[in-house]
Amino acid sequence: MARIVVMPHATLCPEGAVIEAEHGESILDAALRNGIEIEHACEKSCACTTCHVLVREGFASLEPADELEEDQLDKAWGLEPDSRLSCQTLVGGTDLVVELPRYTINMVSEKR
Repeated sequence: MARIVVMPHATLCPEGAVIEAEHGESILDAALRNGIEIEHACEKSCACTTCHVLVREGFASLEPADELEEDQLDKAWGLEPDSRLSCQTLVGGTDLVVELPRYTINMVSEKR
């Protein structure tokens, strides 16, 4: 198991968290399983950017993003070189430090 350190986020995880992730589990699934409600409007199908995260440590240990993920990331708010879609990023054996962006772009949100 690897640890994911989730940096504090004002609404989703105000105090930050340290969670365990199974090898091959997505960052999103590990977060959801631990009560960190990262938005995922496309239900993990790599069709939006609402689950965008910044991998601050351990980025080099991850499998590279595929072309579909790269295309979606181009639309993410606050894109950085260490940006990934948490629904597509599978945890290996290395611990990660993840930052949740302040904003997301959700074109299908029903919250008005």
